[in-house]
Amino acid sequence: MMLIELRAKNCFSFNKQISFSLEADMRNKRFSSNAHRDGLFNVVKSAGIYGQNNSGKTCLIKCIKAIRDIILRRHNYLMPNIFYGENLCELGVSFLYEGREFSYDISYDYSQKTYPYEKFSEIIKDKYGNRKEDVWLIKDYANSSFSYDDKELMKMMRLIAQSDLLFYQIEADKFSRLSEMKRILTSFATKIDIVNMNNIPLEKTISLIKNRNDIQKKIVGFIKNADLYLDDFRYEDGTTIAFEENMAGEKADEAVLDIPENLMDQIKLVSVYKNHPVPSVLFDSTGTKKIAALAGYIIEALEEGRILAIDELDSSLHFKLTRAIVAMFNNELNKNAQLIFTAHDINLMDCKRLLRKEQIWFIHKDESGIYLYSLAEFTAEKGVRDTSDIISKYQKGLLGAIPEPEFIKSLLDISKNLNK
Repeated sequence: MMLIELRAKNCFSFNKQISFSLEADMRNKRFSSNAHRDGLFNVVKSAGIYGQNNSGKTCLIKCIKAIRDIILRRHNYLMPNIFYGENLCELGVSFLYEGREFSYDISYDYSQKTYPYEKFSEIIKDKYGNRKEDVWLIKDYANSSFSYDDKELMKMMRLIAQSDLLFYQIEADKFSRLSEMKRILTSFATKIDIVNMNNIPLEKTISLIKNRNDIQKKIVGFIKNADLYLDDFRYEDGTTIAFEENMAGEKADEAVLDIPENLMDQIKLVSVYKNHPVPSVLFDSTGTKKIAALAGYIIEALEEGRILAIDELDSSLHFKLTRAIVAMFNNELNKNAQLIFTAHDINLMDCKRLLRKEQIWFIHKDESGIYLYSLAEFTAEKGVRDTSDIISKYQKGLLGAIPEPEFIKSLLDISKNLNK
């Protein structure tokens, strides 16, 4: 299960159509282990998005979250671009499922809270790379266009309200392709995890680390490898720790680690340094606590072949840790887990030792709009090769998506006020 493409128009900060593709161009054999190959389909195992602050990187992650939540019938936070003046949001995904490619597009009317458009199809490729679309469903109320292989359902579609996705509004099991479509889409959506590095719930790591099993050992090993001074990391139920009497007046630095109903569970997460057990939530650094919270997501993604989208991967983490995390997903031992991340750490922008060109993406924002593009669009003819120093080119502004702060103006204003 892997994401092949995300499409969005008039969603959050994106007003124009954007396309975020994770297809791997295997004509280039460099870092071939960074791509998952399934028959005729090639998809990169990781992709990083770079750009200045407030350019749209987080909105890209929000788009992934929105289509996941819509498919799973969770609360819908999707909203249009407030400056565009249109209420219709358009979202779409293409994804790999059991060796087959499927495509799903929807539109959401923000003012009416309805879904006036749905299209689901299978993309069939031949050995020459030619593509053919097998359309399973079209529900288009704006153009009165409906398509399905059952006439009974075709009649029903015209009468059904638009307040939900079609397979939730009728008994999908009565229609074979609709039932199969629901199974494929919900299976895909349940494989997606979204993590914001500034607000990582510890629940996943806690629930996985409570059990003495193989996954628990891998999570502990991951955390210990991230902090070389750490002897052990465990969950101690019912154990009294020396610091316990002083905990009443202490608070965790991060709000996410200070949720009252989960505080006792968090206190029982114990770090051991030189045979001294201490509560991680109070003793460990912000970076170590984030690694502990992130560990459950990473290990589960690699174990179960999940899609993990992380906003600000490099927040509070040493650059070698973020690089190692990306390398884990790129490794040939990873068969079908996928990592999508936003970052400012330019050390990850490395085509010489870490990433293929199509794994590096940029979001550029100016007065005209927001632009999403891949490093792969910069060809050798344009002076960008696989062996180029991408970091240097980015720092010089040759790839765009870089801020040009003019703090000197603020300093001059301050200086003027001081002189007065």
